Amino acid sequence: MGINAIVIDDNIDVQRVFVELLQINNVDVIGTGYNGKEAVELYRKHAPDIVFMDVMMPEYDGFYGLKNIREHDPNAIIVLVTGSINVETELDDCNATAILPKPINMDKIMGIVNKFCIH
Repeated sequence: MGINAIVIDDNIDVQRVFVELLQINNVDVIGTGYNGKEAVELYRKHAPDIVFMDVMMPEYDGFYGLKNIREHDPNAIIVLVTGSINVETELDDCNATAILPKPINMDKIMGIVNKFCIH
């Protein structure tokens, strides 16, 4: 059985590239969203193997999504994606499974997928 994921990013271009990179590597993207609230809804609906979520998004950010998904499933594999170095100090204490810096890199993405999703 393959690995499935959801991708959450308010930037449609970043989201599209992220989805394409995952699909090229045989990761089935079963949902996409634009904020932390959609991330929670998609997680509850699909229970993906892994969540890739931007940190900085309007209204409901990645921290909102992380907190609420963790309340639903403490063992969820959640990767926060950030382009802001200033945010990384906050990320140290946020209970994310992993942090992925932007610009996104296919080798880093698949390294995380292989580390946390391949058993």
